[in-house]
Amino acid sequence: MIRSSEFAESFRIAVASLRANLLRSVLTTGGVVVGIFIVVLMGWLIRGLDSVWEQTISIIGRDMIYIDKWNWAGGRNWRLAESRKDVTLDQVMALADRMESPEYVIPMTRQWGGSISYGSKSLRTSIVGTDSDYGATPAGSILDGRFFTSVEDQQSSNVAVVGFGTAKTLFPDESAVGKTIKIRDIPYRVVGVIEKRGFLFMDFIDQQVFIPLRSFRAAFGFQGRSFSAAIKAGNERMLDVVRAEAVGTMRVIRNVPPHKEDDFAVNEMEAFDEQAKSIRFWIWVVGIGLTVLAFIVGSIGIMNIMFVSVTERTKEIGIRKALGARRSSILMQFLVESTFLCLFGALIAMPVAQIVVAAIHTIATSVYDFEAASAVSILIPLDLLGIAIFVSIIVGILAGIIPAFRASRLDPVEALRFE
Repeated sequence: MIRSSEFAESFRIAVASLRANLLRSVLTTGGVVVGIFIVVLMGWLIRGLDSVWEQTISIIGRDMIYIDKWNWAGGRNWRLAESRKDVTLDQVMALADRMESPEYVIPMTRQWGGSISYGSKSLRTSIVGTDSDYGATPAGSILDGRFFTSVEDQQSSNVAVVGFGTAKTLFPDESAVGKTIKIRDIPYRVVGVIEKRGFLFMDFIDQQVFIPLRSFRAAFGFQGRSFSAAIKAGNERMLDVVRAEAVGTMRVIRNVPPHKEDDFAVNEMEAFDEQAKSIRFWIWVVGIGLTVLAFIVGSIGIMNIMFVSVTERTKEIGIRKALGARRSSILMQFLVESTFLCLFGALIAMPVAQIVVAAIHTIATSVYDFEAASAVSILIPLDLLGIAIFVSIIVGILAGIIPAFRASRLDPVEALRFE
């Protein structure tokens, strides 16, 4: 049984050894420093991704379903989707008339790569034609101004609501509300700006312009254009009911035979969930791979240094054994020393990781105007620090077990003769 006094003595010897060979200790723990740094940074990045993703999803709405010609997430035969008939405005309006469970069924269509301009500035973006009900969805939440009204929609008013990214590009130093932009040389008065909703691979959703459906028809026409139905269930509990009704009703409207599969797509935010999971997975794969590699290098370095330490202190070990020191005491001494080396590496890595995390957070929130990142803590969570310390202890024990066992097995007579 190892007594606390023996552990305290082993700790004292480990500290003395570390201080006596400080430069060697710092260089030895380089691999551990890199490994701990990657562990902490990887954990923070994944948590940040999850936090920002959930915030984005809450803004877009998990209770939204989109009936469309195309599958947003891909994964299906592209040519099969291309061969589908367009979803027409009449079909969307019929869907809205027949469905009873959802809050809203909103027609939408878009012009990809549409050109808009303000003064000498021009921008190619997605121009969406929809009706005033879109303003009641989470995706239509207004940051500044308002959404266009049903009266403006019916009168084909030339009004527009712009996405956050579009507003920042065209009006970097002033409010977009009240300004006049041109779409196909037609003047549109900006009445509102949508809240920032996208991040990373979804920043395209902030690069949009919304105009009334009738106004869109005047500018671009409906001929040869496919529509979408944005369906707001009301809450997530109703999602399955609304989805089932939407699919059944749409099959009837499009005359899909019972034995045929749907000739339209049902898109939900889960399509983007898969992309977020893919990013998270690859962060883990790359992070764990680099971490394992760093820890292997660090472990080999610490093991070699511990073998050197055993060789340098062979005579000391012989003296201690001659005075009655047990094998367990010698084993404990070198295990504590190797573990302390790893903890020393962790103590170096943690402030470095905190500095890098703070820098990333600052850049994301200020330089790139990434407001959603404000939901992510600028401080490394305590449990991640705890995991880093635990991992460093395990690595220290594994790296020191063989040298410690060798030291504990030394014959005291042979050790005393060692020069």
